[in-house]
Amino acid sequence: MKINGTPYRSVWVDEKDGWSVHIFDQTRLPFALDVLQLTTPEQVAHAIKTMQVRGAPLIGAVAAYGLALALRTDSADSALEQQAAMLAATRPTAINLRWAIERMLNHLRPLPPAERVAAAYAEAGLICDEDAAQNEAIGLHGLELLRTLAAQRGKNDKINILTHCNAGWIATVDWGTALAPIYMAHDEGLNVHVWVDETRPRNQGAALTAWELGSHGVPHTVIVDNAGGHLMQHGLVDIVIVGTDRVTRNADVANKIGTYLKALAAQDNNVPFWVALPSTTIDWRVADGVREIPIEERSGVEITHITGRDDSGQINRVQITPDGSKAANPAFDVTPARLVTGLITEKGCCPATPEGLLSLFPEQK
Repeated sequence: MKINGTPYRSVWVDEKDGWSVHIFDQTRLPFALDVLQLTTPEQVAHAIKTMQVRGAPLIGAVAAYGLALALRTDSADSALEQQAAMLAATRPTAINLRWAIERMLNHLRPLPPAERVAAAYAEAGLICDEDAAQNEAIGLHGLELLRTLAAQRGKNDKINILTHCNAGWIATVDWGTALAPIYMAHDEGLNVHVWVDETRPRNQGAALTAWELGSHGVPHTVIVDNAGGHLMQHGLVDIVIVGTDRVTRNADVANKIGTYLKALAAQDNNVPFWVALPSTTIDWRVADGVREIPIEERSGVEITHITGRDDSGQINRVQITPDGSKAANPAFDVTPARLVTGLITEKGCCPATPEGLLSLFPEQK
């Protein structure tokens, strides 16, 4: 994808030194486009924990490079295991993180220590390339859904899409998941408009999704999180497309807090609710999402304080709750499969059922 006409990925290795890793500092968007240079696994872990880098697929890719950085200092077996465990523990809900670390370990453990650094960088690069290709395929399959809507409504009629949080290219290596079909539909000339949930408490929709869509020229409107049901009641939402941090083998969907309420409203108003994901986000070891997926509890400060640009142009953080009020901050919720119309994967679309998933991924039977 492009920023001001220049193509970027969300993570890349420095072209000059050939080993340090660059990411965008997502905590600075949309008001500043800062690029961070990561040189140690501790910096990678900090970036993941503080959400300087976020989005399930991107977290996995960056963590893979974090392991490569760690091996530059010590490539012995004990260091490999220790650094992998440290990176895997940074955030508990997004399954891509664990998947990427396990893939790296399976690739690196059989190798002699002297060969591990080069192999780690190569494998991390493959993870990135595969993620970009998977997300492009997700975009193409999701595009068919939007083409069908356009055909039903008339090509020039507006298609109103609601999305929650940020599942765009900045949350993946490239293209994005939920936003990939939207970008392709816009580029094809379909008349798409996106309702962007602000996505409290960190406002990834208002800050990141709106920035992405605006940079690409996609018409969009930012709304408060609780407006989605009202818009659906009045026929102003044609389809909901969201991303996900983990999908179980039964097709339950863990995503940013508030997704479950959107799915309930969509069902009540007969609005299709689709979830876009690469297969690396499926956790085949888990069945019941509500009972088995660990939900990250983040700092209450994200609730009690908010950061933005004031009228003088300065970036400031302000407190919005009374002194002494406690804040609970579960970062994700789980949407049961019964509320999900279907899943958009790199292999195609399927119903949100175990049978639907296995039809696309029969090797998991």
